[in-house]
Amino acid sequence: MPELPEVETTRRGIAPWCLRQTIEAATIWQPRLRWEVPDHLHGLLPGRCIDALTRRGKYLLLNLGDHSLIIHLGMSGSLRLSAPEEPRRKHDHWEFRLSNGKCLRYHDPRRFGALLLTPTRDLQTHPLLRTLGVEPLTGEFDGRFLHQRSSERSSPVKNFLMDSHLVVGVGNIYASESLFLAGIHPARAAGRVSRQRYEALAAAVKEVLGAAIASGGTTLRDYVNGSGAPGYFAQQLRVYGRAGEPCPECGTKVKCVRLGQRSSFFCPRCQT
Repeated sequence: MPELPEVETTRRGIAPWCLRQTIEAATIWQPRLRWEVPDHLHGLLPGRCIDALTRRGKYLLLNLGDHSLIIHLGMSGSLRLSAPEEPRRKHDHWEFRLSNGKCLRYHDPRRFGALLLTPTRDLQTHPLLRTLGVEPLTGEFDGRFLHQRSSERSSPVKNFLMDSHLVVGVGNIYASESLFLAGIHPARAAGRVSRQRYEALAAAVKEVLGAAIASGGTTLRDYVNGSGAPGYFAQQLRVYGRAGEPCPECGTKVKCVRLGQRSSFFCPRCQT
């Protein structure tokens, strides 16, 4: 599933071609996505200018003035820029034709993505956005925040870190990699991690996510960025998916355990 780095990479890739462009035509080939695409988008979107393109967690937000679009890439979705004459592919589900001659197309083999319209004034209170936690690349996310929120929590620190009501976008891959950099065992109780170690963890999360964004995301299954290129962060993974291989720091074999129904990779020597 595209996580924060993949969504942010997509945003940065398409923003220069979409900002301040007018949507001249909106074509919905397949409305049956995770939620039904509203029928009236065909007539409502043409003539509207894309004033801003931002991200909240794993959602892309297109500001069109008094209304905004909420876009989610689902399990396997991608947004790509294409020429109008480029043939539609099998799993292309909608298209915006822009005033600069480009087309923004949504491709999603599994159809778990979303295209929703909401009044801009209600955007932050939308049911999909209102309960989201802090953004991990902001100053609000630090060791103090993590330490305060973890007080008396007995759940594994990895599960705690992946709670989207606490912090958004730290998915399974990035949580495993961040905990390795911080030297924290993923199964350690969140309430038994010191303030100092949470400072290291917050810094590790920022480092890992920043590196993933710089590398264009992580290629797993079908992810590609806005230009159709894969992400390359998978080539930098230290522990995720490397069970039985030597730890890059000490040579001990990387182990894998199940936490919260997810595979968690760690070095039993480096992470305590």
